[in-house]
Amino acid sequence: MSLPSPLIHSSAIISPSAELDSSVQVGPYSVIGPKVRIGANCIIGPHVVIEGPTTIGRGNRIWQFASVGAAPQDKKFADEDTELIIGDGNVIRENTTLNRGTVSGGGKTVIGNDNWIMAYVHIAHDCIVGNHTIFANSATLAGHVTIDDYVILGGFTLVHQFCRIGAHAFTGMGAKINGDVPPYVVIAGEMSAPRGINSEGLKRRGFSSEQIMAIKRAYKTFYASDLPLKQACAALNLAAATDANVLEFVRLIETSARGIQR
Repeated sequence: MSLPSPLIHSSAIISPSAELDSSVQVGPYSVIGPKVRIGANCIIGPHVVIEGPTTIGRGNRIWQFASVGAAPQDKKFADEDTELIIGDGNVIRENTTLNRGTVSGGGKTVIGNDNWIMAYVHIAHDCIVGNHTIFANSATLAGHVTIDDYVILGGFTLVHQFCRIGAHAFTGMGAKINGDVPPYVVIAGEMSAPRGINSEGLKRRGFSSEQIMAIKRAYKTFYASDLPLKQACAALNLAAATDANVLEFVRLIETSARGIQR
């Protein structure tokens, strides 16, 4: 990168070894360290700190006071060359903290494309975030969490380490997640219990009424039938033979290492 640039404020501090596309905008007093790569058409607001190794794709907007790519909050971390990878088209709002990975957790934290990450969100080391998610204000992921596509986390949602939240799931404000959440399921209320499926979200994303009904039946089989786990999974597998969405639902349940939020 050649400096100075009319798109980079004179007060910004940028490592000579950082690689910024010529279209990147950087606001006042931001600091971009070595081993940082930023793709085309990104906008970095004022007072943002980006540490490396971090790779940021195209068309991202990072608002003021965000901390991106800082070392993981893990006492075992010994300054290894782990990384943070961010895809394209993400919005990362004020005071968000995104940490790099750890060697024991695979070495990288990954955030996909077109995610809407609101203020004060924390995404810890070794998390994997898919595409088209929404994290409302102050949602927090502990380490090693996986968030699948189109998940919506309500404000102040807390997700315990090593949990997975399946595609199209939804959490209410202040939900406390300490188990895996199957796809499509709504978690809400004082006890953070399952509350049905995310029907409205599925409608908005083009799911047919027949598909939604099949998902509802799968939810009732698992959560409302009082069947033992093995029998519930057997019934779900029968339904999954003719419905790919049910297959996704039962696959997360059967592969859960953390246990299912019930």
